[in-house]
Order: sequence, then structure tokens, then C-alpha cells
Amino acid sequence: MTPLTMEQLVAEARSRIREISVQQLLSGVEEDAVLIDVREPEEYSADRIPGSINIPRGVLEAEVEPRPEMGGVTAPELRDRDRPIYLYCRSGGRSALAADSLQKMGFTRVASVAGGILAWHAIRAHG
Repeated sequence: MTPLTMEQLVAEARSRIREISVQQLLSGVEEDAVLIDVREPEEYSADRIPGSINIPRGVLEAEVEPRPEMGGVTAPELRDRDRPIYLYCRSGGRSALAADSLQKMGFTRVASVAGGILAWHAIRAHG
């Protein structure tokens, strides 16, 4: 098996997930939806989309099910696998991988925000 590059991994994930545009996000998300920033805490602290919560990509899957080594708690936002979940990162790669993982774990209404926070800022700057 030939090793894949990050770009290839992201492209494969994107072929299996739903992506939404920033315009779609701005036009309104489904009721009870959660917007999750999958970047690292320091990235989230520096800049975020209003109303989002931070669950870093590195621990996202571990936040779904209680695990004794993680203190036996889960993120309340991930308890309902049918809840609409929108994921974003800096440019859309990590959120695509995260969406793919959550789908594999049985989440039915997950989407990645194409272009991430960079696209968010570009749209907001150009009104």
C-alpha cells in the first residue's frame, strides 16, 4: 500500500462527507445544531466563530463515549448522534477528517465547513 499524503487523506474524507459553505452557515443552521471548532485550544482562544465550542481534533473521538482513562465523561454536545453538528478548523482539512470520523462512529447529521475560519473571515470582510 502506498502511503497517502495529508492532501490525499483529506480528499478521501471529503468524498465521504457533506461540506457546507460559510454562506450556508451564515444563512442559518438547523435548530439544536452545535458548531464545533476542532482546532487546538490556543488557536480557538486567539480567534473563533461566535457561538462555537472547542473540541480539538486530537480528542474528538474520545469525547463521544465515556472512557475511564479520560475520567469517564463525554462532551454533552456529542451525546446525541442525530444532532446536527457543524465542524470547522483553519482551512477545512481537519474538519473534513473529523466529520469522516464522526460519521464512522454513527453520527448522521455532521458537516464540515468548507474553507474553515479563513473562509469565514473572507466572507465577513467582503460582506
